Amino acid sequence: MSSQYTYAAKTDKSVPEAVKAVQKSLKEHGFGTLWEMNVPSKLQEKGVDYDREAVILEVCNPKQAKRALDANLEAIYFLPCKVVVFDADGQTTIGMMLPSVMLEALQDSNLNAFAHEVEDALRQSIDLAVTTDVSNDA
Repeated sequence: MSSQYTYAAKTDKSVPEAVKAVQKSLKEHGFGTLWEMNVPSKLQEKGVDYDREAVILEVCNPKQAKRALDANLEAIYFLPCKVVVFDADGQTTIGMMLPSVMLEALQDSNLNAFAHEVEDALRQSIDLAVTTDVSNDA
């Protein structure tokens, strides 16, 4: 389900299990979850019904964020990174927008290697979340 601007992996986990798994694997790669939005709940608060499970995680590796900001302050427009978990036709997907694609907008070669490092860590986190068993975690 990946495209030229996203990376995604499918899993048999439920959306809540996948969220838990990806948060665990992100932590192993130095990322923390800054914010978690349950999309149907948030839309319901605004009077809009949405019946598909979907969660948006805003995640950050503080050392990498500082590195990006030191290289080009306009990188602030792209922080934090987002990882999404959603159900599509009974299949859970974990995905992200590719940092390398987003940062291309700044046309700053100093950010290329950085963007790919972050992207690789996020890909690894997503892939690990697909295979990690979190059913026994507290």
